[in-house]
Parts: sequence; structure tokens; C-alpha cells
Amino acid sequence: MLAWLNRIGIAASSSKIGGIVYDKLCRRIDRVLIPLTGARLAMGPPGQTLLLTTTGAKSGKPRVASLAYLNEGDDLVIIASKGGAPVHPGWYHNLKADPHTRVQHRGGSEERIAREATGEERDRLYARMGGTFANFLAYQERATNRRIPVMLLSKPQ
Repeated sequence: MLAWLNRIGIAASSSKIGGIVYDKLCRRIDRVLIPLTGARLAMGPPGQTLLLTTTGAKSGKPRVASLAYLNEGDDLVIIASKGGAPVHPGWYHNLKADPHTRVQHRGGSEERIAREATGEERDRLYARMGGTFANFLAYQERATNRRIPVMLLSKPQ
């Protein structure tokens, strides 16, 4: 039943206006919905949406973003697409300044350390994300002036 709803959501968020609506409205709903349901429900892909809490690079305050993710072994893969906007999302700059983060997903809440994927690894992971969520392919087409970063979130050693 949720598969058709997921397909509609991906198709809608692939459009420019849909991406804006998702970024401005749905992510805010997720900040309440994910903790309330243990991440079983989300405005993003069910079971594949997490809350990422970073420390603001300038403010030093906690910042929360709702993002689709994929598992890559023990790592979580997230994409700094911002719906294909011409600039990177704030959470990406925050992770570059301080890679320590907290995520909340179906596996619970845990600390992670971020690193940016580069080269072949970045291309492979972006293609994998685009194969799972077609909207990411549309985002890269819209972001003509930047290469969308791919981040890996690893458990601390």
C-alpha cells in the first residue's frame, strides 16, 4: 500500500515546486513525526528517512534536518541535494565544520561521524541513491552549477 504513495511522493518532489514544498513543509513535519513514531512514519520515504542533528557552523546551535538515506554496510548515505538548489544545504556546511552528528532513524538514535565521499565512491553512491529515489536524478539535473555532495555517516570507532 505504501509503495504507490512513495512513488507519488518521489514524482512530486522531483519537480521544482515539489522540491520546494518538500524542503519547506514536509521536513518540518518530519521533525515531529519521526520522533513520535520511532521513524516508522515520515513525509519522506517510510523507513528510509532520518533526522540529522548537526551543530551550526556559525551559531553553534543544534540544527535538525530530515533526509532520505540508504545503508552502505554499517554506514548511512545521505545526499546534500537541497532539491537541486544552486547552493549546498546548511547541514552540509555544518558537517564540514564539525563532522560529529546525531541521527534518529528506525534503528534508534545514535552518534555518527560524517565524511564526504569522493571520486568513484561518490559517483557509485549517488547512482545508487538515484536508482532508489528517482528524484535525486532530477536534482542533479537542476543543480547545473554544482556537483551534489554525498556524505557517509559512520559509527564512531
